[in-house]
Amino acid sequence: MTDLLDKKKYKLGLALSGGGARGFAHPGAMKAIEDFGLKPEIISGTSAGALAGVLYADGYAPEEIIQLFVGKDFREFADIQVPVVAIFGTSGLRRFLKKHLHAKNFEDLKIPLKVIATNLDEGKSEVFDKGLIIDAVIASCSIPIVFNPVVINGTNYVDGGVFKNFPVSTIRSLCNKVIGVNVSPLVSKKYNKTILHIAERAYHYMSRTNTLLDRTLCDVLVEITDLAYFKTFDLVNSEKIFGIGYGYSQRALLEAIDRNIFTILCATDDGNQKIILP
Repeated sequence: MTDLLDKKKYKLGLALSGGGARGFAHPGAMKAIEDFGLKPEIISGTSAGALAGVLYADGYAPEEIIQLFVGKDFREFADIQVPVVAIFGTSGLRRFLKKHLHAKNFEDLKIPLKVIATNLDEGKSEVFDKGLIIDAVIASCSIPIVFNPVVINGTNYVDGGVFKNFPVSTIRSLCNKVIGVNVSPLVSKKYNKTILHIAERAYHYMSRTNTLLDRTLCDVLVEITDLAYFKTFDLVNSEKIFGIGYGYSQRALLEAIDRNIFTILCATDDGNQKIILP
């Protein structure tokens, strides 16, 4: 009877943090998870995590996601403007999503997805999981001052990382197990004294502090410290970041096996371990 009461709607959830171009580690993590025979049944994502999450939930393989960005330049996703409310517009990102997403509504995705954005008018975090996808994802990615707010139903929304950069709690109660991938650890490093980099640095300090509780809610926490030295808008190193995400996630899953977090295992013909969730 206890097992029945404890059983959640989903066996495995995946929570993906914000982090700009460091979010290229998310497809790497997805690849590692798949290599262990796992597939998340629900995904929550903030900012870069929302972008990677929506592509994966839409049916793209991890390797396909990263190839969408290889050879791309930041200017293809952000159009510079006279800075009234922000430095950049988001029409480039909108064009990218319209071109590549098959689903138009959350309900059409192959994996349920929750996207976190910040209600700028009322000062609160909100979760989008129904209706049109693109505005919600762009809002979740819109770092204040750097990108324009997105107006949804008359309300201004900005990057979800303002209040919840690592959205584990969003799906924790729904899942037996949650793997969380945090690509935004904070370490001391030099930074350029420009308006863009100062805004980026200040935002990074703020969003890092609101991840502390969510870090403790993961069954498996993948925290990728080697990404701290990649710039938020660095698209040049997408494949390298993908590889780092894969390696960190593979090690975290092996440690989870050692700690008996995943209880049912089987060996494949090639000798690799596969995790089978009960």
